[in-house]
Amino acid sequence: MTSSASSPAPAASVLDLAPVVPVVVLEDAADAVPLARALVAGGLPAIEVTLRTPAALAAIEAIAAEVPDAVVGAGTVISVRNVADTVAAGARFLVSPGWTERLLDAMKASGVPFLPGVSTTSEVVALLERGVTEMKFFPAEAAGGTAYLKSLAPPLPQARFCPTGGISPASAPSYLALPNVGCVGGSWMLPADAVAAKDWARVERLASEAAALRG
Repeated sequence: MTSSASSPAPAASVLDLAPVVPVVVLEDAADAVPLARALVAGGLPAIEVTLRTPAALAAIEAIAAEVPDAVVGAGTVISVRNVADTVAAGARFLVSPGWTERLLDAMKASGVPFLPGVSTTSEVVALLERGVTEMKFFPAEAAGGTAYLKSLAPPLPQARFCPTGGISPASAPSYLALPNVGCVGGSWMLPADAVAAKDWARVERLASEAAALRG
């Protein structure tokens, strides 16, 4: 389904919406709306729904239609078809674990903000050549963590990142303290047992704690 003309405008920069972007994997699209409402109530409006399950597109569409204060995006975008399908479902930003020229072209043409994934300096420089300054650093902990990102800031100050992958409430403040980090991605505010039990009050509480994280 194509988004209606009355849909909210795309986010100007995903990196500036909140210190943490929840990375959501949903098995049941029926959980999408109450989960999104809990995250928004906790202060985390940017929500990345990953394309790792068959429920993902329906979940994005439901959040886009029923949770107006959420800025729902699509994660694990790895193909041109993914770009088209998720934007049609209402995604307001796109996140990829990596990128190719073809995928980057499709994301740039989509009309919504996007965070292509990088884990090396050469990938960052290649994106800067293409006019892209906001990126996902993935997998953050495995790819060098805060020490790696800190070393990129002096030679590449124009690049800004959303590190994702292995980040916890304990490590998030160290990332957020870096000048080239706008936000971090994580799923610790969505423990599997809480989602399975539909304990949205617990999700909201954990989201509130995440929203309070600052470097």
